[in-house]
Amino acid sequence: TTLVELLHTATLVHDDVVDDAAERRGFFSVNALWKNKIAVLVGDYMLSRILLLSIEKRNLDLLEIVARAVQEMSEGELLQIEKARHLDITEEVYYDVIRKKTASLIATCCEAGALSVGAQEHRNSMRKFGELIGLAFQIKDDIFDYGSGEYIGKPTGIDIREQKLTLPLIYALQNAAPAVQKELRYIIKNEYDVSHRVARAIELVWTSGGVQYAQKRMEAIAAEALEILNNYPDSPSKASLIGLVAYTMNREK
Repeated sequence: TTLVELLHTATLVHDDVVDDAAERRGFFSVNALWKNKIAVLVGDYMLSRILLLSIEKRNLDLLEIVARAVQEMSEGELLQIEKARHLDITEEVYYDVIRKKTASLIATCCEAGALSVGAQEHRNSMRKFGELIGLAFQIKDDIFDYGSGEYIGKPTGIDIREQKLTLPLIYALQNAAPAVQKELRYIIKNEYDVSHRVARAIELVWTSGGVQYAQKRMEAIAAEALEILNNYPDSPSKASLIGLVAYTMNREK
């Protein structure tokens, strides 16, 4: 648990530097308080502590999956930065980005859980379960950006303002009427910082079925995760994991 929490925190510190974010969970981010140089070093220090803790435990399997998580999350962030310049990103590339950037962390948690109790034979299925939960979690996050903002405590359209290509937007850009696609592209490229035009983009994504499509994909991915759990006997642990699936789909923030 300590390893994964440190890993998550380190990635958030680095993520805030990449995004030039001034806040994290309602508080000033590390880079806002002490500038980017300190934030990068703090993140690096946390990553080094993770590796040292893994070595101290003499658990090479754990060291391997943690190192792989760091690699995949870094690759995911780089891929997202690269593709953000283009509005022709495919759904396949989108899944590749979120699988590495977001889902790999939850996959690592679940795989590490199996290893921690000596269930070597279940590590792959638990990793797959975690990956599916991570994908569904990120799609739910995408959907929030097109909602009312009432429960999530933030205004809508933040991803559009940051020119992030989320699943609802990708669907609209690929499946809406040509005139709608053209207008959306223009807003994302040129008017992403104009409030009423961002609101227009949100409206176009809704009317094009983008949010509805993302909801269906999230539900399908969550169903895959539940299928994995169906292979295990009933137990309090299984019930908790089923609850995690439900939380991922129904959370309001």
